Amino acid sequence: MIGILGGTFDPVHFGHLRTALDVCEALALEQVRLIPCHLPPHRDQPVASSLQRVKMLEAAVQDYPAFVVDQRELGREGPSYSYDTLSSLRAEASAKTLCLLVGMDAFRGLTTWHRWRELIDLCHLVVMMRPGAEIPAQGELADFISLHRVAGAGELRQQAAGHLLFQPVTQLEISATDIRMRLAEGRSAGFLVPEDVREIINHEGLYQGRQ
Repeated sequence: MIGILGGTFDPVHFGHLRTALDVCEALALEQVRLIPCHLPPHRDQPVASSLQRVKMLEAAVQDYPAFVVDQRELGREGPSYSYDTLSSLRAEASAKTLCLLVGMDAFRGLTTWHRWRELIDLCHLVVMMRPGAEIPAQGELADFISLHRVAGAGELRQQAAGHLLFQPVTQLEISATDIRMRLAEGRSAGFLVPEDVREIINHEGLYQGRQ
């Protein structure tokens, strides 16, 4: 099974990396693809350039062979829709089981995503649940959950797509927005990002003097 984690990664931090590793280990994934987006449909444009974000990602995962930086969205015109990315991955790995990893906040907004109902035809959805998080109990998202939810990783392995799994992960309240604000105020990002990432940020003067 291949895990897919998209985002702006502006910058990549331990909140991204630890939770991805939790899922990788829990589901025995053979690979996790980290896919930096080019034009995020639901948030502001990244501050760091595509090249800088790729550089930080590659530095962050250099000691983890299962983690691979995938740049396919950076070369695509228009908004970085997950449906398009998954279609591309499915075309390359038709027989592989694909698992799209999403945080609970992102999952709660799933109904606003481009062709959101069709995502489950291309992959399994794995929602990374921090302790205390509540699963939506009403509305069309709750109906979607009742149709596709499974209890464990074993069921994901039975087919290439179509299931939804809530996977507990480590509680790490780290925000890229908060990191950028700290750096803009002249404070340190130490212990929030990998040291190699912090060195890139400092060397290139990223996020300094910005809000």
